[in-house]
Amino acid sequence: MDPSVLFSLRLSIQVASAATFFIVLIGVGIAYLLAMKRFRGKELLDIICTLPLVLPPTVTGYYLLVLLGRNGWVGRPVYEWTGWNIMFTWYAAIVASFVVALPLMIKTTRASIESVDKSLINASYTLGHSELGTALKVTLPLAKRGIIAGTILSFARAMGEFGATLMVAGNIPGRTDTMPISIYAHASSGDWSKANWMVVFFSLISGLLLYIANHFSRKTI
Repeated sequence: MDPSVLFSLRLSIQVASAATFFIVLIGVGIAYLLAMKRFRGKELLDIICTLPLVLPPTVTGYYLLVLLGRNGWVGRPVYEWTGWNIMFTWYAAIVASFVVALPLMIKTTRASIESVDKSLINASYTLGHSELGTALKVTLPLAKRGIIAGTILSFARAMGEFGATLMVAGNIPGRTDTMPISIYAHASSGDWSKANWMVVFFSLISGLLLYIANHFSRKTI
């Protein structure tokens, strides 16, 4: 196997793993909030969290450029204070994958939490457990299959992210060329042998992840 292909595969797994870690941490909290709470702005929060799922990836990437670029709302003060900019690094690929894959985690987990029997939650409150204790000991454990399915789907989506990643991380060989970007580069240059192998491998991995996610989704409460 070509070293450049191995690098792209390793980088894709690295980026997807890091993005999925933050997706689980943040996504479960947002999903719980949307499923269990009533508050002003709930619908707006849901729309904002879902937008990356329906927007073209290049539009999502543009928003990230405006936010995190050297002259961006966040990127500019960070650059002025530290002299460091996240653009065109593999960290930017993590951010892009996180933003694009987060809606899958939120939607799947929210549906799973909403399907939990409310009488069990009320019984926990009756026994004197706090909301946090009930969430950790009753709600989330009962929704765990949906959470696992969302985690797997998010990982698969993060691995396959292309458009937003290309916008913010670029295609720098040996630095930011994840597997989808590498496939694009090889196909553009006419190197079909590498592109074909990578496409087949990526399709098999994605199919396996979808099969596992569907297995957990079917058994969600």
